[in-house]
Amino acid sequence: MSVSIIHDLLELGANSNASDWHIKQGHPVVLRIEKALVDTDYIPDPEKMEKIMHDFIPNKEMRKKFNETGDLDISYVEDNVGRFRINVHMQRGEPAFTLRYVKTNIMTFDELGLPSIMETIAETPRGIIILGGTTGSGKSTTLAAMLEHININFRKHVITIEDPIEYEFEDKKSVFEQREVGIDTDSFRNALIHALRQDPDIIMVGEMRDRVSFDATLQAADTGHLVMTTLHANTASQAITRILDFYSHQERESVRMALSMNLHSIICQRLLPRAFGGGLIPGAEIMINTPMVRKILEKDQLEKLPAAVDNGREDGMQTFNHSLLQLVNEGLITEEDALATATNPEALKMNLQGIELKSGSNILG
Repeated sequence: MSVSIIHDLLELGANSNASDWHIKQGHPVVLRIEKALVDTDYIPDPEKMEKIMHDFIPNKEMRKKFNETGDLDISYVEDNVGRFRINVHMQRGEPAFTLRYVKTNIMTFDELGLPSIMETIAETPRGIIILGGTTGSGKSTTLAAMLEHININFRKHVITIEDPIEYEFEDKKSVFEQREVGIDTDSFRNALIHALRQDPDIIMVGEMRDRVSFDATLQAADTGHLVMTTLHANTASQAITRILDFYSHQERESVRMALSMNLHSIICQRLLPRAFGGGLIPGAEIMINTPMVRKILEKDQLEKLPAAVDNGREDGMQTFNHSLLQLVNEGLITEEDALATATNPEALKMNLQGIELKSGSNILG
């Protein structure tokens, strides 16, 4: 049981639907509430900062690691408030903290406002599913919804590898094992290698960061497992490019071929304010590895991926503009917010006027 010196501040933020806390010495603690930064009247002095440090990092080895590197990612549970992801870092010679609140209530696809095709994607037996988006775009929340859908409906053995653990799963139909890098294992790579010997059906990798983690992900998918992971990328085609950038030019052709065989789908999200009632809702681009997408990957014609997504609605695919148009038509977001978030605002503006711009059908021509 943990109760920190800033318990009341954490509780206040959680009750106010804050997503993040920014703490630095001599300045008001700032909360992020629905994307807006809000000042509090709590200003930590050096003594309070040291007490916060002790509350969050009582472990001497972790303190030593922070002192050596100036950066540390940890998870922390505050009694009667919940779990936090905490980044401790140095700025201007002093420690500072960024806290991300991890909600224990895992939302369903309907509650998140995601399309029904997400259920079908979550139920795939093998391959790689990538959740893309910027920091704070809801990737982890959607990934948790997918895993909870499996948990409720299927008898699977699920291993998660995270840095740190973001959602705690309670076994329902499925059996979960959750491993935290730095506590339960020393690296993503080693955890992935050992996971293959632990009889998993599904492996969830909290974030794909480099070629080492992607090599292990490919190996797991190639041996018949389902691997779910996240990646910092705004679009499906950008996600492919990010992966290829892990490798030298000489290696990229073999990686593309491996992707064409093992990729299942890429979902990229951006959060928008709801038109009424407050809160946020995701707009999502969805690309599924259909025969058309597979050929584009094999032929190294990545510039044609957006057109393939545009033409793949019958297969469950959708562009960001498709998603935004539907959210506007359902009254869930405003036209102004949709246009501000769109990948192609001019095309969306025409869509909103009832003009459909269809990509050419002969994509591979």
